Amino acid sequence: MPWLSATAIVERDAAETFSDALMDAGALSVDIADADAGTAAERPIFDEPFDTLRTGPGRALAPGWSRARVSALLPMDADVPAVLAAAFAAAGIDATTAYEVQRVDDQDWVRKTQAQFTPQEVAPGLWVVPSWHTPPQPTARNILLDPGLAFGTGTHPTTRLCLRWLARTVRPGDRVIDFGCGSGILAIAAAKLGAGSIAGVDIDPQAVQAARENARRNRVEATFVCAAQSIAAPARLVVANILARPLIVLASLLAGLNTARGHIALSGILVEQADEVRQAYAAWYDFEPGDEEDGWVLLTGRRR
Repeated sequence: MPWLSATAIVERDAAETFSDALMDAGALSVDIADADAGTAAERPIFDEPFDTLRTGPGRALAPGWSRARVSALLPMDADVPAVLAAAFAAAGIDATTAYEVQRVDDQDWVRKTQAQFTPQEVAPGLWVVPSWHTPPQPTARNILLDPGLAFGTGTHPTTRLCLRWLARTVRPGDRVIDFGCGSGILAIAAAKLGAGSIAGVDIDPQAVQAARENARRNRVEATFVCAAQSIAAPARLVVANILARPLIVLASLLAGLNTARGHIALSGILVEQADEVRQAYAAWYDFEPGDEEDGWVLLTGRRR
């Protein structure tokens, strides 16, 4: 079944009210995006708060986007001019504001989404394979993982950097701690690479549940918990793929999870944030040159 998409560019302060007004006027769904995305005027609306553990993964910045592209999905028989006129009026937007209307044809949205995720070799002999694909190398170390509620599918540079580090660092029988485990992909990779004891930590109960289910699917043993205090013993390898600010806040805690002469890998860090994160860990670690990919850096160090 086809639909209609009506799109208008409005000022930032009117975007939310306009979105609500479109829903009230009969829209099936509404999407708000940066009208200047992909240009030099593009601006983020989220940043990392210093205390991410309590305030959540992001906070709105001021002033945010200067203009918003608001798109409404409407039934094919909708009176689009009437819907837009009502929404403009309710949001206090000039009635002569321009808008575009396009037809949206029905598609197999599940298949379209799945097409975005294909098997990928993230390190020599280590693959991430969605469940709807046959592993290209059945005898390789294959991590079976589907996109879900928790972060970590192997497609983001920060995850790939961590997976490559694990592939060259894990020794048979190693104890590994994955802090901020998300989907559990790093913990599962460590198990596939021969680690003997793996623990994952995340503050999101949904992530912990997803990680447990993914570990069962991959037939590996790993413990996933919501509190770092539940981890009884330190590990030779600690990997944390979160964000720069929480990594700084957690420096002492993460250092305490590492054995003497153990190794740490810190990810989720933009290149321009690397020095600040490195400095936060300088009391405990000697760092190696960082690996980089697409503006992200992986910091790796050895515990003194």
